[in-house]
Amino acid sequence: MHEVEKEIGLEKEKQEREEKKERIIALIESEAYVPVKRKEMALLCKIPAKETTLFYELLDEAEAEGRIVASKRGKIMSLKSAGMGIGTFLGHAKGFGFVVPDAADAEDVFISADETKGALNKDKVLYKVLKKSNGEKRAEGVIIRVLQRGSTRAVGVYESVKNFGFVSSDDKKLGRDIYIPHGASMGAVTGHKVVVEITDFGDGTRNPEGKVTEILGHVNDPGVDILSVIRRYELPVEFSEDIYKEIEKIPDAVLEEEKKDRMDLRNVLTITIDGADSKDLDDAVSLRMLENGHYELGVHIADVSHYVREGTLLDEEAYDRGTSVYLVDRVIPMLPHKLSNGICSLNPHEDRLALSCIMEIDEKGKVVNHTITESVIYSDFRMTYDTVREILEDKTESLLQQYAPIVQMLENMNELRQILGEKRKKRGSVNFDLPESKIILDEQGKPIDIKPYERNIATNLIEEFMLVCNETVAEHFFWQEVPFMYRTHEEPDEEKLEKLEDFLSGMHYYVRKKDGTIRPKELQRLLVQVEGTDEERIITRVVLRSMMQARYSAENLGHFGLAAKYYCHFTSPIRRYPDLQIHRIIKMILHGQLAGKKEQKLRRDMPERAQHCSIRERTAESAERDTDEMKKVEYMEGHIGEQFEGIISGVTNWGVYVELPNTVEGMVSLAHMADDYYVFDERKQQVYGRKHGRTFSLGDKVQVVVDKVDREMNTIDFVLAEEI
Repeated sequence: MHEVEKEIGLEKEKQEREEKKERIIALIESEAYVPVKRKEMALLCKIPAKETTLFYELLDEAEAEGRIVASKRGKIMSLKSAGMGIGTFLGHAKGFGFVVPDAADAEDVFISADETKGALNKDKVLYKVLKKSNGEKRAEGVIIRVLQRGSTRAVGVYESVKNFGFVSSDDKKLGRDIYIPHGASMGAVTGHKVVVEITDFGDGTRNPEGKVTEILGHVNDPGVDILSVIRRYELPVEFSEDIYKEIEKIPDAVLEEEKKDRMDLRNVLTITIDGADSKDLDDAVSLRMLENGHYELGVHIADVSHYVREGTLLDEEAYDRGTSVYLVDRVIPMLPHKLSNGICSLNPHEDRLALSCIMEIDEKGKVVNHTITESVIYSDFRMTYDTVREILEDKTESLLQQYAPIVQMLENMNELRQILGEKRKKRGSVNFDLPESKIILDEQGKPIDIKPYERNIATNLIEEFMLVCNETVAEHFFWQEVPFMYRTHEEPDEEKLEKLEDFLSGMHYYVRKKDGTIRPKELQRLLVQVEGTDEERIITRVVLRSMMQARYSAENLGHFGLAAKYYCHFTSPIRRYPDLQIHRIIKMILHGQLAGKKEQKLRRDMPERAQHCSIRERTAESAERDTDEMKKVEYMEGHIGEQFEGIISGVTNWGVYVELPNTVEGMVSLAHMADDYYVFDERKQQVYGRKHGRTFSLGDKVQVVVDKVDREMNTIDFVLAEEI
């Protein structure tokens, strides 16, 4: 208790210091402020002599953070009055880049290669605008200084040059090779894939300098490509020995004393429905019909928080990871397998601890009553998506007999699935069914096939049940006004909506606005309208790209895409930390433990925790996407010279992008379209020939031949079949 009070005291002191700094910055940013030197400012603010040291420290901190600047004469100025701003530098392989400002109302700024001041991709920078945009050209500016490095490590291919070497980074946006001086290569030879610690970031005229800290293997060795992605995103693979020692005491089976004071649902017919390869089963479902004709849906989620206790090494590691990462050839779990595949997995025919959300749902899909409670369950059947589909759609006789005890429940579940889906549709929930694929690898990690994921009645059934559960939990705790972690999806901004309107009108589709914005229901109407057309995939993707990214938040801001007022992630605590965080809050409330200083601390911490979880999610998504694209490029290397039918998925002033049915995307360069001189029309999203008027538009079907594959750049070049 004393330690908690001490921690709270330190946090309060830190908070008061930050508040003082914010007040100083607010003064400097006010319209009435006239730039003065720091001593004059201390007098202006009537700072007591004993507090001047702290006052100057806060000014120094604010300047180091790039929040304020000092002129050459030492006068303190706001960034706005100095024509400066803070943003993230996004580099390009050719050395130049763009700054994406932190300020929402500021425009992106082009930075030439000569003005980067050594800034590298994803660095946080202080910049100054030299030329504002004029409608045709972007704003131009210079980097003043780097405030925070995006990364101090890089992964790339080593090349030896006499007594030194260079590393060409896998992240081509880094823009420059990394110089490796003599004695800093760890014995790497040309062609080795290595990890580099950057020791000197250069200054815009000099290349960054670094030292090799790990040799992953030769660039062509099996598995090195995926390992490179893991190192580039700094994904933690192994758990420490201390964590394994810590979890040794966790039992492999539920103990009798752990079942006490829980709702006993072991006599309720319960099943899991997952993919055939799934090993971490964190959700089970049950359904029974009530006498009033309503459905009683039980969604039972593994009580991971019972085993992953707050403040343990395991909990700290899970928080750092934030999520499990599903790479093309492996899963990097958030929790050790002893938990994720063992005691926390709702395996069949074993007692398991759960948090259950039991909902009474009427014939219109409305949740009229619900209970959220700790429970002990027993899964009777471990079902797969394909098996459930065969039972419900194909009526396979052998399966109907084998699973006779649950066939009627599955039929009732299917009825409820349709009711819930129709209810979501009526309120305007948008379904973005973009094609996904599974890349099949051989034992050496070489891709041998790419198969589309098949969504079916069973995947949709579980999706609907998890959605209604997540909404119910979010609404329940919103009205309790407790600190919570919501899953939010905000309305798209005006600029993105304008671009979407221009794009759609160019393809002769239109959306209606209400109060200056496009409602989810209108997007739903559009996606229904294009369903089954050649341009369906393209329009769906463009609409999705025009949306804001979903994120975790301490505030309930609603979910635009789902047209939901309340939403959270409650159903996957084995693989997502936000779900685990929510489970902890629920259990504290159920046991009357969320009050006083504990509640205050949690409320203060929640915004930072939500942001951290969002960042970890983005990192995982980027790593997953990179490994998929890498293997798709490698797969197409074996199909050079072959012809495919594809659909135009993107058009630019340098080429036409074509997506194949297996989701592989490549580009036809305009320079290689020899029958005419082609020009890009951004508004119509097409290229057209000046001489003959032939057009290539988004959604058009074309025949292409695989011309070239570049595994280093991760690109695939197509040519039109007629050009061969």
